[in-house]
Amino acid sequence: MMGDRGSIFPPGFYFDPTDEELVLYFLYHKAANMPCNFDIIPDLDRFPPNPWELNDKALMSERKSYFFSRQMQNRATEKGFWKEIGLDEAIHTSTGNKVGIKKYLVFYTDAVCSDKQTVWMMEEYHLLKNGIFSEISQTAESHIQDLDEWVLCRVHEANMSCHGINFHETDGDGDQLSYLDEAFLSMEDDQEEINFPY
Repeated sequence: MMGDRGSIFPPGFYFDPTDEELVLYFLYHKAANMPCNFDIIPDLDRFPPNPWELNDKALMSERKSYFFSRQMQNRATEKGFWKEIGLDEAIHTSTGNKVGIKKYLVFYTDAVCSDKQTVWMMEEYHLLKNGIFSEISQTAESHIQDLDEWVLCRVHEANMSCHGINFHETDGDGDQLSYLDEAFLSMEDDQEEINFPY
């Protein structure tokens, strides 16, 4: 089963790629239909699962689920849907080239009166056609038009409180910072990733 894919790693090892590695290696090879030496992330495009059902379907590591999906406007599953929170992060290489975008989403379950927000969060990785990919050789040029067809998804649970998702953390002065505050502060500090509370 896909949920047992973590067993392919030796003891003490786990899957923890950077954003750059997820985009440049895994997502690019998938979107361009190129061979991948470590083809360990499954494609769940045809049967989009609910987030709590990913254990037996996606690549699992450190309580995070990884899978590929085709890019769709409607991110609905059988029990709910994914909703963007309106925060996109540019992904750059170590040399400064912009190669992708990371979108943040929260899962909502369908309810009779209103949709209910859950503790599940997703980072959705997108490739950019321009920039570094415009320099790909002519032999791969036929694949360029399809680079925006696929996305790579990473799903995990956020912190919980008695009132639902705990999107706040307290700084050293006792003041509360929202998850958006934390995100923008992490960007200002030139950290590699936006660090939401886990």
